[in-house]
Amino acid sequence: MSSATTQRPNGLALFILPSALLFALFFFLPIGLMALMSVLTGNPVVAPKVAFTTRHYARMIDDPFYLEVIWTTIRIGLVTTLVALAIGYPLAHWMARIKSRTGHALLLMAVLAPMLTGIVVRTFAWMTLLSDKGVVNQTLMSLGVISQPLKLMYTETGIVVGLVHIYVPFMVLTLTGVIGRIDERLEQAAENLGASPLRAFLEVTLPLSLPGILAGSLLVFALAISAYVTPILLGGFQIMTLPILIYQQISANFNVGFAAALGIVLLMISLGLVVAYNRALGLVSGQRELQ
Repeated sequence: MSSATTQRPNGLALFILPSALLFALFFFLPIGLMALMSVLTGNPVVAPKVAFTTRHYARMIDDPFYLEVIWTTIRIGLVTTLVALAIGYPLAHWMARIKSRTGHALLLMAVLAPMLTGIVVRTFAWMTLLSDKGVVNQTLMSLGVISQPLKLMYTETGIVVGLVHIYVPFMVLTLTGVIGRIDERLEQAAENLGASPLRAFLEVTLPLSLPGILAGSLLVFALAISAYVTPILLGGFQIMTLPILIYQQISANFNVGFAAALGIVLLMISLGLVVAYNRALGLVSGQRELQ
């Protein structure tokens, strides 16, 4: 019996070992190298003498431009997440509550259809819509609503529109699974006790769907702040975000150390959001237990 118990962990370890090696090779090793490069004065492979330094991080703190870039990245991520949540929650609620299988399948296809097209193609499509001579401005001008084209391209608004279109499916799919597991009879019981449909939703369904809201918001925010293609095409270099700045530092200046420091800051923002998500989820679970 003791030999069987000792063999099981070994078999499990052999089963997990390939995945652990791949995870370490493609996740921990690149991030570790990036973190190391961010605190070195140069590339140890090329430069003969390198030393540890904090000048890359001090440069970000001392220059207001880089702080503004960080805040712009966070702001675009927050606005994208809020808009995606406002659009995705009603759609996810509809998908989770629809009775017809055909209707559910059609809604699911409508949500997944944009994901079948590449991000570059979708972004170029938005460029044709939002440009000064695009469909939106030309239609509004032909109707007499505006006299001059609206500045939709190369603005944060245009970037948010493109990012929302790309990441709404992630929000919808995350919320649909959570809302679908909420028993509809809870809402019906609240309405039978005198609550209006709106109040039943606000006090029953919405609190129970908070884990899905938090998970979907975490996913969309992390993807939005790390997006590169859409911000650079819809915003050009007039709207600077951390991914665009990292690309510039490597391609134009070949400042690998500073680019690595920017990448670590972007990673810390995402990790901070994960920690906040776990704490918020713990608070929600604690409140449920108290109730």
